[in-house]
Amino acid sequence: MAEEKPKNIKSFSEKNPLLSKVVFIVSAALCLTPLLSPPIALLLGLILAQTTGHPFRQYNHKATQILLQVSVVGLGFGMNCMAVIHAGKEGIMFSAVSIITTLLLGYLLGRLFKIDPKTSHLISSGTAICGGSAIAAIAKVLNTEEKQTSVALGTIFILNSVALFIFPPIGHALHLSQHQFGIWAAIAIHDTSSVVGAASKYGAEALQIATTVKLVRALWIVPLAIATSILFKQGAKKIKIPYFIIFFIFAMLIGSYLTSYVPWLSVIIPYLTLAAKSGLTLTLFLIGAGSSYKMMKSVGYKPLLQGVLLWIFISITALWAVESILK
Repeated sequence: MAEEKPKNIKSFSEKNPLLSKVVFIVSAALCLTPLLSPPIALLLGLILAQTTGHPFRQYNHKATQILLQVSVVGLGFGMNCMAVIHAGKEGIMFSAVSIITTLLLGYLLGRLFKIDPKTSHLISSGTAICGGSAIAAIAKVLNTEEKQTSVALGTIFILNSVALFIFPPIGHALHLSQHQFGIWAAIAIHDTSSVVGAASKYGAEALQIATTVKLVRALWIVPLAIATSILFKQGAKKIKIPYFIIFFIFAMLIGSYLTSYVPWLSVIIPYLTLAAKSGLTLTLFLIGAGSSYKMMKSVGYKPLLQGVLLWIFISITALWAVESILK
């Protein structure tokens, strides 16, 4: 039965192309309203991927990438510069320790489970830094095969989706403050989209802190890519730097200081941040809708076990740290 599922999905899209497009467009439009939260948008996308299919799949990856970056920049307009700097300082300390220990543990688990070294390194990189973005960057450095990249992406995607749903309830159950949850989510949830989605559900302060710390964390892609090229002896490779973080900083500076000199900015900034949050919800819907059955199926139990153990490790240690240090 499992082998027939992708055929059924393809058959529906081919036999009912207009209906598939209408369902998809209506669902996407709902994501731009307050009716759908980020986790529900992701779930809706996953359901559509397995039923009516994605009629615009060929554009999904690029659209998701651009929409996520634009939404993150839009969130910057509503953030306070001094609070962001403070959160960034804390994020640097937590990030450095957690990234190094996660990569080391990932290497040991890969050796223990006899996982392909490149696949293992991709999973460790995605867990340590920023999920799919880190995997995509490191995969280029390693010149990985499609299957190696798909296994890593599938592993991270499964865990990332689970995290989006369970982190806010866990945070409330443990009575974590907005500050604590923001740091914890930024460190323990893989992708930037799910970090922001979970934090926005928890509260405004958590969203501000989580976004900042995650973007600071994303900058580690550059040194990791350089180290990877040396360790795997890949030679000089072009490293993709996340330049949109610079635009995020500009947006934050405008929202923090320029409003005093340009009063009309105070009027439009709330609408910009609201649009950014809606854009993020739509991003998560597209991520779910673009989930490939082939990619999910390619994940074996050993890579998934490595990903789960790394995720549990980073989640528990980060939680202990924020509860012990950030009281």
